[in-house]
Amino acid sequence: MSLFCKERSALPGLNLSLGFTLFYLGLIVLVPLSAAFLKTFGMTWDEFAAAVTSPRVLASYKITFFASLAAALVNSVFGLLVAWVLVRYSFPGRRIVDALVDLPFALPTAVAGIALTAIYAKNGWVGQFLDPDGAHRILPHGIKLAFSEIGIFIALTFIGLPFVVRTVQPVLEELEPELEEASATLGANRWQTITRVLLPELFPALLTGFALSFARALGEYGSVVFISGNMPMKTEITPLLIITKLEQYDYRGATAIAVVMLCASFTLLLLINLIQKWSRRHHRV
Repeated sequence: MSLFCKERSALPGLNLSLGFTLFYLGLIVLVPLSAAFLKTFGMTWDEFAAAVTSPRVLASYKITFFASLAAALVNSVFGLLVAWVLVRYSFPGRRIVDALVDLPFALPTAVAGIALTAIYAKNGWVGQFLDPDGAHRILPHGIKLAFSEIGIFIALTFIGLPFVVRTVQPVLEELEPELEEASATLGANRWQTITRVLLPELFPALLTGFALSFARALGEYGSVVFISGNMPMKTEITPLLIITKLEQYDYRGATAIAVVMLCASFTLLLLINLIQKWSRRHHRV
């Protein structure tokens, strides 16, 4: 009995298609990732531990993971709201708003970083009203946005929003408005309709959008490097630290940190996928 089920397809047979698939994934994904691991094999365990647990590296882990997590959580909430408005309401300029969601996809990250810095710096359109040294600050003590942890959070939120919106939007389009009407007819209030009817359907897609936004934020460099200030132990993100070590010809140290980030990202994504699988199975039951 064949291990694979044969189905009609316009593409070549399974063996040929599977061969091309494995070759392409191996060439594009596995070979580069394997190179990072092989580079660290030349280090002893003590050298590896010292490279990935120094105070400067641990500080970069902290700011990178916490800022990425915070940005992904905020994007999950507001991305759902944006997707809801785009799907459920018709208003003038809807197509323009829908196109603006994809802007962080198309905009070069360096351009995004420069634009955000220009807006939130102490002399920027927004920063001058909030920065402690701003020309027209409106708060007694001010809030420093650029060159701080808040600036990193703003940049990561900016680049991660489209992942949530574009993941949730197709699921919302498939949800019939009649479900909400039926829920109201049966006596449910708005909160009960949201929590018991809509969220169970949207949760897998929302979790996927959160995972994509979080993963994208972990590896972001271009938009953060301008607005963060790059102060070691304070606003230095891990991707920037990797670049710094490469510029210092510390290739082993850079690949060691990259391996840690890779393993952490893979573990988190695997965990989220398991939660997503469980939620789908639980919803079916």
